Amino acid sequence: MPPPVQHLHQKHVLQTVCALEAVVLRTFGPEGGQVLFTRDNGHAMLSRSGTQILTVLRLENPLARMMVECVWKHSGNTGDGSKSFILLLASLLRTIYTAASKEPNVSRVYNSREAAESATARRLADQMLAFALEKLDDLITVALAPYGFRLSAEDLTTSVQSASNSDEIHVELLMTSFFRTRLGCAHCDFMGKLVFKLLCNWNCKNNKCPASDKIRSFQGSVDVNSNSSKSDLCSWPLQFLNDNFPALHTSASGFPVSCSRLIEGQVIHRDFATYFHGNHQHPVKAVVFTISLQPKWLDASDMLEIGNGTHGKSIMHFSAWMESSLEQIFATLQTLGVSILLSAVKQSEAVLTLATQAEMCVVECVDEDELALFLHLSGVSAVSDCQGIQPEHIASLAFCRPILLGAHRYVHVAFPDTREEKPCSIIICGLGEGQTEQYAAAVQDVFRMLRTTWEPLGATVKDPSSIVPGCVIPAGGTFEILLHHALLQHGRSHACSKDIPVVYRLLADALLYFARHIHSNNPRRFLQIQSRVCSFYRNPFHTDGVLCEPEISRANHGEKSSQGVTKPSMNLLSGLESVSCKYHLILSVLQCVKSLLRVDTVLHISTELHPKSLKVNNSSEDED
Repeated sequence: MPPPVQHLHQKHVLQTVCALEAVVLRTFGPEGGQVLFTRDNGHAMLSRSGTQILTVLRLENPLARMMVECVWKHSGNTGDGSKSFILLLASLLRTIYTAASKEPNVSRVYNSREAAESATARRLADQMLAFALEKLDDLITVALAPYGFRLSAEDLTTSVQSASNSDEIHVELLMTSFFRTRLGCAHCDFMGKLVFKLLCNWNCKNNKCPASDKIRSFQGSVDVNSNSSKSDLCSWPLQFLNDNFPALHTSASGFPVSCSRLIEGQVIHRDFATYFHGNHQHPVKAVVFTISLQPKWLDASDMLEIGNGTHGKSIMHFSAWMESSLEQIFATLQTLGVSILLSAVKQSEAVLTLATQAEMCVVECVDEDELALFLHLSGVSAVSDCQGIQPEHIASLAFCRPILLGAHRYVHVAFPDTREEKPCSIIICGLGEGQTEQYAAAVQDVFRMLRTTWEPLGATVKDPSSIVPGCVIPAGGTFEILLHHALLQHGRSHACSKDIPVVYRLLADALLYFARHIHSNNPRRFLQIQSRVCSFYRNPFHTDGVLCEPEISRANHGEKSSQGVTKPSMNLLSGLESVSCKYHLILSVLQCVKSLLRVDTVLHISTELHPKSLKVNNSSEDED
């Protein structure tokens, strides 16, 4: 018997996205709340994170899973926009379907009105995406970028000691706005300042760029990103922090969020396998092993024939030979002054016994990413041949000691002060495991958001010099309202064409509808912002505008007020948001719309999918 077939219509797609919209809308905007989920084990979880909310939903509808896959792909690249993705997707589909339903009559090519409307919706979606890919970056550059602030490289590379309010205020506003949408108002300022200090501590001098180094292999080889389009990003640690975040952060549940802090050096998330000697508080030397010091390819009772040069051959028990070999290895380590052994694998009891006798501390089964980071920061290589230990394998540490974080005991190491950057880790606290996971995910996502902020809007821009990386604009719907007016004005200039003005109008209407969602709990606030944006768009020099041109000029050129501090406009108190992130959001949503509208049939199968293969199967549904 053939599997059942379901023919999709416009209403099915719209109903699905509206169901997701109703879920995320409760947490959207400056006054959005949190969603309470109950897990199978009975634990409750509160969250404002759109990505986490969509992840925990048990979605059986293939269209819903397809939408969520698009959200994951977008947020994984930009670190932001999960809730905005769903809301803008719903707004675009509504405007497209409304326009498609106004077609005068059913075309002779189609046998029903529904088929004609579906074809019209596909055509409009294709035209909107084509416009966005070809002209949206130029339109944003000309119509919006001049009205925003530019975050300079110095805002992220200024050291903590020399940082002033003028250096950090715009970066902190951007990060605070991000954390407000993810974590709420209670701790957004605290987390913004903490992450800003983390970025400053990873500052590098002389325009070197360890921030863009990506540790690939276990031995610590790096691949330096030399893309010229991201030259400004090269001096910042954003890519480095994002790639190595699992090894650079430690979660500690059971503590208030305000207990989160920075800590010098690196935390290795393992405990000492041998007794810790207190003499490792001062400068020490460490070595990294990727193999077991005692091979296991023979049994202790086996006999071993050993060549002895001119003296012939000798036969001895393997256990005796291994004991002699281990003693030689530890004698070499003592000669080199090593007192800390970091191992990627579990070592034998004989190795631990000899290490204890030599007063060496062993940390075994260390995570591969943590060892790779340690090798990169220490500038040494791992030992892959125990008989060839050389000085280049020996790392110098400022100290090595145990550290208790929550209910776990870890190893804390620090590096000498002679380094140009200041390696540090971040301790992220939360009252429960779920809350701690949310804060950790938000911190990593803010690195992705900042990285996207400094990316150029397109690779196809006719005049790359006109693109200003690091452009931000006041939050609260300013971007959407400004782009709404720019689209309408640009559409009027192309009125001679038959279809292009419709595309401009549909995208403009969807953006305006999305902006209303931001202040759905306070419509009066939306009208006030819309009025001020319209006034500013007509006259940028008007004092009642969103931003005043003199204020923008002072911010971009580092001019200070009479008190010596660059002050933002009062309209910036609600925060800032990235223009580049908004641009990527529109492109991702339009691509998702095009994919959704190309699906016209769902084939239901009775075979249940294994949970582990669900994500793999979802990724192939876009092509099907």
